[in-house]
Amino acid sequence: MNKLTLLVGITAILASIGNGIASEAKCREIAQREYPTDARMQQYIYNQQIAADRYMTTVRDADVKKIALREYANDYSMQKYIYDQQVAAKRYMTTVTDSEVKKIALREYAYDYSMQKYVYDQQLAAKNYMNAMPSSSAKSLAKREYPYDYSMQKYIYDQTMTRR
Repeated sequence: MNKLTLLVGITAILASIGNGIASEAKCREIAQREYPTDARMQQYIYNQQIAADRYMTTVRDADVKKIALREYANDYSMQKYIYDQQVAAKRYMTTVTDSEVKKIALREYAYDYSMQKYVYDQQLAAKNYMNAMPSSSAKSLAKREYPYDYSMQKYIYDQTMTRR
């Protein structure tokens, strides 16, 4: 049993070293592709990519990590950027208070927290705008045409009002 445990441990260490070497080579490739004739910038980009790669191995949110890896499979710095943006947006979406508007955002972008945040903010601003407008035929038309989309209600309302 001890030999098996030792063998598994050694295999894990070798796999980790192999992944590290592959990551370093990928980081070098990225740096050389971005700055083929500038050694200083290559080193800067390499260091940035290595740091981001290490960061991505420590992240905790697997769902958000999948988003970052899917969007930028070959760029660790962008993975880190997307991960941080998505985590912040996911956290934000847990604090929002308008459940109706939240449903709109979730329906439109079920698997993209940054877009959920964007849609939520846009829809909430449009909802507040429409609630502040006086009752009119333009407002009724906008609500009738887009009962579940406040941004479109606002657009229709504004278009109707500018034609008058």
